[in-house]
Amino acid sequence: MAMKRWIAIIVAAVLIFISIGINSLSYLFTRDFSGFMEELTARSSGYSEVVIEQGRGRDRIAVLKLDGVIQDVGSSLFASGIYNHQLFMSQLDAVLNDETVKGVVLSVNTPGGGVVESSDIYDSIRAIQLEREIPVYVAMGGLAASGGYYVSAPAEKIFVHPETITGSIGVIMESVNYAKLAEKYGIDFNTIKTGPYKDIMSGSREMTEEEHNMLQEMINDSYERFVAIVAEGRNMSTEQVKKVADGRIMNGRQAIESGLADDYGKMGDVIDALKTDYELENATVFEYSPMGSLLSIYGVQVGNLFGRNIESELIGKLLSDYDAPRMMYLYGEK
Repeated sequence: MAMKRWIAIIVAAVLIFISIGINSLSYLFTRDFSGFMEELTARSSGYSEVVIEQGRGRDRIAVLKLDGVIQDVGSSLFASGIYNHQLFMSQLDAVLNDETVKGVVLSVNTPGGGVVESSDIYDSIRAIQLEREIPVYVAMGGLAASGGYYVSAPAEKIFVHPETITGSIGVIMESVNYAKLAEKYGIDFNTIKTGPYKDIMSGSREMTEEEHNMLQEMINDSYERFVAIVAEGRNMSTEQVKKVADGRIMNGRQAIESGLADDYGKMGDVIDALKTDYELENATVFEYSPMGSLLSIYGVQVGNLFGRNIESELIGKLLSDYDAPRMMYLYGEK
């Protein structure tokens, strides 16, 4: 087993160096030196730039993809297919500091997630708009609800598919109460705490009315912030937003009719609209891509040699964190 582990480590290391070496040399000979250095910086952050449409000149449009539950569950070098909050935030930061980027298209396909993580993304998008004074357009996928709408709200324009599920404006906080089940089977809980509310939302006892009111006040504060963000981003009054901010979901047509979206359009349509609206017809369109899809494949194999399933571990971590009582801008069941 020890020999297998050493072989796996050596293979992984060789693949990393080969991938970085080949790609870096390729970019060195196909881009100017300043662009090459920008790309090297990006790669050190865990992503690369992939050109979608080659343009003329230095103007560029960045395509960012927000896919999966918006929650910071950490990351793994060999993980793929799971939302990586820190990686996505680094991409937003790259846009903020890249003078060649003149517009952003944000692809959103998420049920939402944590209130803090959603706020992180929102703040970065607003910084890009205010400090760089460049537009952000949103292309909603099949699902862009709750926190997915929260981060979309400040966009200059929001495009939907007729079958997009969006809305779900609101906040939720849940826990499982198994006190009666435990009582049925004679299970007792010994809890030592420093105050009457230290075990608030514990599954081992019923919640008191006072505790419920305390948590409801917290939820209401987050809800009012959500409503205010939508009202500002969509140029609507608070009253107009609250008419549809009751947790309901809606399709693309309903979102447009209620003022939560602007028009129908897939990714290509959104890119074309941004180019036309801001005279960026000659801009190069690129997207940030996580480094080393090939490495991810070998990473899973390395994990298997260690007797581990990397993907399963990450999914398990996501689900366990997701089960913890916390405020969420999230649509759907746990």
